[in-house]
Amino acid sequence: MSKQLTWRQGHHVLTVEPWGADSVRVRAGLHRIEPDLPGALLPPPATPATVDGAGLVNGRLRVEISDDGLLTAWRTDTGAELLREEPAHFWWPGARHFEAAGGGTYRIEQRFHAHDGERFYGLGQHGHGRLDQKGMVLELRQRNGEVSIPFTVSSRGYGLLWNNPALGRVELAANGTRWVADRARQIDYWLTAGEPADVLRRYADVTGPAPELPAWASGLWQSKLRYTSQQELLDVAREYARRDLPLSVIVVDYLHWKHLGDWDWDAAAWPDPRAMAGELKALGVELVVSVWPSVSPLSANYAAMRDAGLLAATDHGPAVHADWPDGPTDAPLAVAFYDATDPRARDFLWDRVHQHYGRAGIRAFWLDACEPETRPGHLHNLNLAAGPGAEVANLYPREHTRGAYEHLRAQGETEVLSLVRSAWAGSQRYGAALWSGDIPATFDALAMSVRAGLNTAMSGIPWWTTDIGGFHGGDPNDPDYRELLVRWFQFGVFCPLLRLHGHREPRADRAGVGVGGGPNEPWSYGPGVYPILERLIRLRERLRPYLHEQLRTGLPLMRPLLLEFPHDPAAWDVEDAFLFGRDLLVAPVTTPATTHREVYLPAGATWTHTDTGTTFPGGRHVTVAAPLAQIPVFLRDNAQIPIAQEE
Repeated sequence: MSKQLTWRQGHHVLTVEPWGADSVRVRAGLHRIEPDLPGALLPPPATPATVDGAGLVNGRLRVEISDDGLLTAWRTDTGAELLREEPAHFWWPGARHFEAAGGGTYRIEQRFHAHDGERFYGLGQHGHGRLDQKGMVLELRQRNGEVSIPFTVSSRGYGLLWNNPALGRVELAANGTRWVADRARQIDYWLTAGEPADVLRRYADVTGPAPELPAWASGLWQSKLRYTSQQELLDVAREYARRDLPLSVIVVDYLHWKHLGDWDWDAAAWPDPRAMAGELKALGVELVVSVWPSVSPLSANYAAMRDAGLLAATDHGPAVHADWPDGPTDAPLAVAFYDATDPRARDFLWDRVHQHYGRAGIRAFWLDACEPETRPGHLHNLNLAAGPGAEVANLYPREHTRGAYEHLRAQGETEVLSLVRSAWAGSQRYGAALWSGDIPATFDALAMSVRAGLNTAMSGIPWWTTDIGGFHGGDPNDPDYRELLVRWFQFGVFCPLLRLHGHREPRADRAGVGVGGGPNEPWSYGPGVYPILERLIRLRERLRPYLHEQLRTGLPLMRPLLLEFPHDPAAWDVEDAFLFGRDLLVAPVTTPATTHREVYLPAGATWTHTDTGTTFPGGRHVTVAAPLAQIPVFLRDNAQIPIAQEE
């Protein structure tokens, strides 16, 4: 008997088939189901699913299709309804709606019933400052700091991936849940049943697990906008060594090139990259270099890429996508993007990267502005090898990261990580480490970052970081900003990557683009702050073995309390604290002039406050001291983790 459900009415066809443990893939279209459209799902492992009449059972998930074509899903172990389709109107439109958009594509809607009290987590990284996203309308498109990953974990015991890279939106309203694709060929989503941790593991099974975090990546990353020369950067690394202050990574930011799209050094400022990388390696420091997808008409590669059809096209107008300062004039130039969805273009770019960076000993890259950052943001106007922008634009950042991953692996690198500003479903399997984009230097942005990081973790991206201190602004001589910097650094120590970056005062600009800023090293913030940062950096060093061990569990390092304690209802309400792995509860301070912090300790464990040694039973709120030099941290049960400073 076939392990697939099929329903037809007129030209409308719906299929449901098992796709991994406790999971199904649902597709619906007009006339046919297209088998090979762009998406995130990998081929499924075999599962012992069964079909009986109008129902399919796969482990803990049962799906049925009614006579009129409406789908409902239940948990087999509890009998609880997970979700069900619901029409918008008794006649038209139905739960699944196709409105012709030309060329065999449609504006598509998929509607589900809204359950009171349901909560949604994941869906990428957003700046709205909420963990539970019920009640939100979220665009399915990429922007600087707004990362669309159309995967959500529901409090009702399921996860859903909208397996469609089209531009659109998801509405998590009180009167219904609606997924919308502006231009697509069919509905395609994946559904799984289980507790939140099970859902995340199943999602990794079908979209690809992250590789192992490189050993070099878990220490401190030093960065700023920007080190303008080889000498300036080496002076910073040497000062770390002189102070015997641990440093793992230092970053060469943008504008180290002559022209966008050269993917090469400006030799006037960077005369000997191989010697620079060699000296850094001798100091135990990894050199990471910024690679942008933009291609200026002045670059050495523009004409060859244009003539070979390797640049992203447009549906209307010339194939240029942003204005950017490039060359000897302050007037911005119209620049193109390479087409990351074209394997030939990925080969071309990474061949150039290997020539100019790889042969200097550089093996890790910062893939900035990879949404891509079109200005204005008319992603609908893109025309890519994978399809029209409205249909596939959300693929772009993942395919850009894929290019780095596949070419580095082909060159023999076994540990691959790329720092990225945008991602899509499946980016994790290509070693994507997402950061929160160009956010402001404020306490509000710090509080937002806690929620953004946790939702990123619930989106299947286990490697995440922020610009410690925020990106836009921050005066190292301002006492108020120094307080923010310390509080943000405390949070950063308990993020998957610890990264110091930002465009500090005094700032320099050119044609509206920052080209240089003030100092951003730990010693830049004065003698009152430096000892605090030094202790935090050394704490991070002690935590690194634990960090790597926890990532090997298949769960993210930053975990909302609900992930470890799904049966504690109060744990689902906590948005301002999290677990760092299984055994550390971290409560960042995200408000100014704060000296105490209330923390909820989940039921089902005991918790030891690391600063006082006091042990508390779970299932209660406690208030602990949180002076500037302290972040509240609690050990779970009898965990043995080296939090205390070594004597």
